[in-house]
Amino acid sequence: MFKDNKRMPSTDTLIGLGTHIEGKLICEANLRIEGEHSGDIECLGDVIIGENGMARSNIAARDITIAGKVYGEVTAKGRLTITASGQLTGSISAQAIIVQDGGVLNGTCHMERSIETRTRPLSETVSGSGSSQPSKEQSREKEKARQAV
Repeated sequence: MFKDNKRMPSTDTLIGLGTHIEGKLICEANLRIEGEHSGDIECLGDVIIGENGMARSNIAARDITIAGKVYGEVTAKGRLTITASGQLTGSISAQAIIVQDGGVLNGTCHMERSIETRTRPLSETVSGSGSSQPSKEQSREKEKARQAV
């Protein structure tokens, strides 16, 4: 009866307050750090550094949220968020970065667009018609704008 459910449960990994871990951490699920971690972190899911958390780590994950302190290289395949209580000292590589008012970022930043955004044809970026050729109406409007100048 219940065996037909083929969905895999998403198990979160928690490093609790008062816990100190050293070494390389590799996880497939989401990770939340409320304690301290020293060493590399490779995560296929999301990583959250809680308000009490501290990581002296190079972190690679899908989305990363920093509400505590991080010292090291941070690589997010998606979005990096530094909350109002968050502090990051190190380098960043991400597709999107959000630093909330009060958040601290000291280091270098490298942003890259996703492959879908980079390779999207010009015709898809033009609103209205799906053609990359301007319509007669658009051409007339451009000509009027040029004459007005």
